[in-house]
Amino acid sequence: MRILVTGGAGFLGSHLCDRLIKSGNDVICLDNFYTGRKQNIAHHLMNPQFELYRHDVVDPFKFEVDQIYNLACPASPVHYQSNPIKTVKTSVMGAINALGLAKRINARILQSSTSEVYGDPEIHPQSEDYRGNVNPIGPRACYDEGKRCAETLFFDYYRQNNVDIRVVRIFNTYGPRMMPNDGRVVSNFIIQALRGKDITVYGSGKQTRSFCYVDDLIEVMIKMMNQDSFVGPVNTGNSNEFTILFLAEKIIELTGSKSKIVFVDLPIDDPVQRKPDDNLVKEKLNWTAKIEIEDGLKRTINYFKSLS
Repeated sequence: MRILVTGGAGFLGSHLCDRLIKSGNDVICLDNFYTGRKQNIAHHLMNPQFELYRHDVVDPFKFEVDQIYNLACPASPVHYQSNPIKTVKTSVMGAINALGLAKRINARILQSSTSEVYGDPEIHPQSEDYRGNVNPIGPRACYDEGKRCAETLFFDYYRQNNVDIRVVRIFNTYGPRMMPNDGRVVSNFIIQALRGKDITVYGSGKQTRSFCYVDDLIEVMIKMMNQDSFVGPVNTGNSNEFTILFLAEKIIELTGSKSKIVFVDLPIDDPVQRKPDDNLVKEKLNWTAKIEIEDGLKRTINYFKSLS
């Protein structure tokens, strides 16, 4: 097939391009390099199966493709809060442009939504029918509400125009090609540990997360795209839950670092608990994450070591 990946030079997008090309598809990568990086996809630049276009999804785009993966949007708090208006435009106008293209060319389109649509959840774990607890005027709202509006647009295009949509809600994902300065907890802790600096844990460290290794996440995205019975939304992520303090201690152990753990104030609206209810993804896609946290962290640590 001929497949368009918006945000294809980003952390997730570049891994998706890898997997799609490996499966024999022709891939068009669209990225404005706001957070995506050319080195993530440089190994494909001479590949006839791969095309790269520098373009912002806020502006309309036209291609002839069979499938569209819409991944374009900064996903780490540091980046999406640095230009919140741009973040909202990317989520909303990017969705409108991608959906408009899918409608015109009759292509199937997948939206990479997020667990942030649940906000700081009042139920645990979070199931797809939970409507969330989002602060619409807080510093995280540009991302949370932008992604919620994008989901609205996807389902309105589906109901009104019969666009063939798929929606996945991605929970915390980590792995090689994360940006060292993206402010995400896994990359933060690994960089601090490798440099022997204090590891900064927000709050008490008792808040929990469920981390999914990138290879598992890409597998379930492709699986969701290529089945015909279910449009979503569906939670995609690892349901193994542990505290942020455990993560810090595990990274210190795996790196052999002398770093000390220090505690700082919890950011505004930072979720206390985050874990996917994975019953639906098991039922509809017969999928569960396979890569355990220790194995995934070792691979990610080796990647960051290779950068130094």
